[in-house]
Amino acid sequence: MPKLKPVSGKELVKKLAKIGYFIDHQTGSHFILRLKLAPYRRITVPNHKEIAKGTLRAIIRELGLSRQEFEELVEK
Repeated sequence: MPKLKPVSGKELVKKLAKIGYFIDHQTGSHFILRLKLAPYRRITVPNHKEIAKGTLRAIIRELGLSRQEFEELVEK
């Protein structure tokens, strides 16, 4: 499986907006995103220049996406 491409917090927030997430609020250096429709999932994204690989994997898992689906989302 190919390595995850580095992505910043702001880039990730823009990409997640395409699948229905919006910024609910920001606490310190973390964006708190909510899903517009049920199940109203809440995701925390660090506002860093580059999100660590392990953190990115955890976010992908919380989103309920496969790595392939996530890669396709990031490429758009």
